[in-house]
Amino acid sequence: MSKDKKKKHAVSADGEANAPLTRKAYDQELKALHGELVKLQLWAKHTGAKVCVIFEGRDGAGKGGVIKAILERVSPRTFRVVALPPPTDREKSQMFIQRYVPHLPAAGEIVIFDRSWYNRAGVERVMGFCPEETAKKFLASVPFVEKAIVESGVILIKYWLEVSEEEQTRRMESRIDDPRKVWKLSPMDLESYSRWYDYSRARDEMFEASDTQWAPWFVAHSDDKKRARLNIISHLLSRIPYEEVPREKIELPKRQKSHGYQEADYARHRVPERY
Repeated sequence: MSKDKKKKHAVSADGEANAPLTRKAYDQELKALHGELVKLQLWAKHTGAKVCVIFEGRDGAGKGGVIKAILERVSPRTFRVVALPPPTDREKSQMFIQRYVPHLPAAGEIVIFDRSWYNRAGVERVMGFCPEETAKKFLASVPFVEKAIVESGVILIKYWLEVSEEEQTRRMESRIDDPRKVWKLSPMDLESYSRWYDYSRARDEMFEASDTQWAPWFVAHSDDKKRARLNIISHLLSRIPYEEVPREKIELPKRQKSHGYQEADYARHRVPERY
């Protein structure tokens, strides 16, 4: 296969090339999945279910795109995203898991963590923000913390997005001159990029310690963004025992009569119609 053709084909986890996924096919599949996510939303509200979804992966793995695809057609009052900033001095003095616990879902909520307590097993460990001994203690204790979360009634689902070295480089380079993406290139991102194998070792140890029966890790290959989004949303739906909630037929009521009302010329300050 020529170099040009390789760029046009995704490669599956077993190394076989997939036919290109057209935008039309992607949109059709995503539309159907969005309908199921709405059913999930209504079911969670109706039953009081509590769902927590964790997304982890290297910079440029596509976590933000997957989360955006999930949220596109659902209510932010049911689907809530948690993307915590660096800890404050006060939070640094707390028990590590303490800053995350308040964000866990209550009844009828679906919480998505864009990075989570696994920062301690990843970026904090690799970048030297916590001692090695502290990271190892975290890995030893996190399975028990997650068991307590699951036993409290939370459906906990953990995803790792796996991107290749070549694709990560392509995505990072695309951010340099794109004003829409330049904010994604912090000094921390650049330093993290240079430590590929340190992150690989940290990831492997994280999987070994925290891939449990009650909270397993699910790995999604994300070089093909569209396929990764569809695969993850489909899998997420398959992990939750939701059902369609019966709803009454909706009919719009008749509008009231004007009773002589006339529109006032109140718009003194208008938005310029440039487009």
